[in-house]
Amino acid sequence: MIVADKKREQIIDGAIKRFIHFGIGKTTMNDIAEDLSVSKPSLYYYFPDKKHLILGVIEKVFNDFFELIKKKHNPDLPVQEILFNTIDVRNTFFQKYYMLRITEGIPDLLNDEVIKGKLHTLKESEKDFFAEIFSQAKAKGEIEHDDTTHVAELYLESLMGLCTMCIMETGKDLFPDKKSLNKMTVKQKNLTSIFVRGLRCTD
Repeated sequence: MIVADKKREQIIDGAIKRFIHFGIGKTTMNDIAEDLSVSKPSLYYYFPDKKHLILGVIEKVFNDFFELIKKKHNPDLPVQEILFNTIDVRNTFFQKYYMLRITEGIPDLLNDEVIKGKLHTLKESEKDFFAEIFSQAKAKGEIEHDDTTHVAELYLESLMGLCTMCIMETGKDLFPDKKSLNKMTVKQKNLTSIFVRGLRCTD
């Protein structure tokens, strides 16, 4: 089982490298098999088709993201500092996997129910993580709001909106330079400061 899991991880890592370099749409299962020097039957044993391989890639990226974000999480810090730290982790992954662009190059990928379901589940997991952050902040008296799940949803979608603006300003075919990424990070942290200030108790 350990060997099988390791082989599966090797295939996913190889797929990520090729997807980033050539794009998902231009990559075939044969390309990945050749890159890794594995037989096609062996590849299809782990991933019966390209869609399942894409799902494996999505899970890998998000699992690594959640593992790091939880590792960096320190509930004893002020809520604003906690959110700043999560922004730094999110943007590290944004920079690392930007060229992956899961939804580009394959028509109707987002209309696939399995893919949509997986992306929705992962987004909900991140929303739950932020809801827990805001719930802990409320318990410590740092903020005052009854519906921390709604707060988390608004906050996460605001971060995603600023990320989308960065992509639009840069151009989808260009990798955002360090200046653009820093600008996005500053805007997200400014938004966070305003957001937290608006949630604070007022006597």
